[in-house]
Amino acid sequence: MRIEINKLDAELFLSLYTSVGWEPPSKEQVVTALDNTIATFVAYDNEKPVGMVRVIGDGGMSFYIKDFVVVPSYQSKGIGRMLIESVEKYIKAAVGEWAVSLELISTIEAQPFYEKMGFEVRPCEWDGPGMFKMIR
Repeated sequence: MRIEINKLDAELFLSLYTSVGWEPPSKEQVVTALDNTIATFVAYDNEKPVGMVRVIGDGGMSFYIKDFVVVPSYQSKGIGRMLIESVEKYIKAAVGEWAVSLELISTIEAQPFYEKMGFEVRPCEWDGPGMFKMIR
């Protein structure tokens, strides 16, 4: 298993994105998103892509995990952990000693995984719930 950084293109993105049953955005929208992404990570089993994650943010204080996918037949095999660890290593190298936030919105099913990886559930004692709004 290996992780490649910043080699994700729109076709591979869409293939992995739809592998988990998500409704795909247009290819043009994906190209724009990838052009404005801080970093991408793709997990490979030999030459087969089996997972991805995209990191967006301001590059200084806040980073956000977006489009985290592991192909269903490869889930619960440590690939998600490898991807998160690669993201964290990349961010630490980029920001040095700065303390930064790494945020995401989780599905209910994935919440235990993220908690094992050190993410805190919101709301919590010191912070309110995460929120989002789709604009169409």
